[in-house]
Amino acid sequence: MALDIEGKIIQIMPSTSGMSKAGKEWTKQEFVIETKDQYPRKVMMSVMGDKVNELKRFAVGNEIKASLNIESREYNGRWYTDVRAWKLEGNASAASDQQEDPFHPDNEPSFNGGDSSTDDLPF
Repeated sequence: MALDIEGKIIQIMPSTSGMSKAGKEWTKQEFVIETKDQYPRKVMMSVMGDKVNELKRFAVGNEIKASLNIESREYNGRWYTDVRAWKLEGNASAASDQQEDPFHPDNEPSFNGGDSSTDDLPF
């Protein structure tokens, strides 16, 4: 099952690594995004392997679109669900660029001090 989810990164946990039974090294990193729905939801997901480096392009506050798989597995009579992102899209530097770019539309200076009641233009 493949799904897409869009939202803002609100937390990135430290990466973890280990050794598999087969002797291969693995790396995993978890992160949380908050959706932009009418009732926002927080979703924790993980990336593994090379995708950990891809996640490092993003920072808390960045808007992303994650393509993910959801899978559950049973272990000793209990079920565990894994939400794993396999593709991350978004502008990794959007949040920092907007704050630093004086010509970004959201950073335009206000010529009347931000008070629209002193604006004497008819339009």
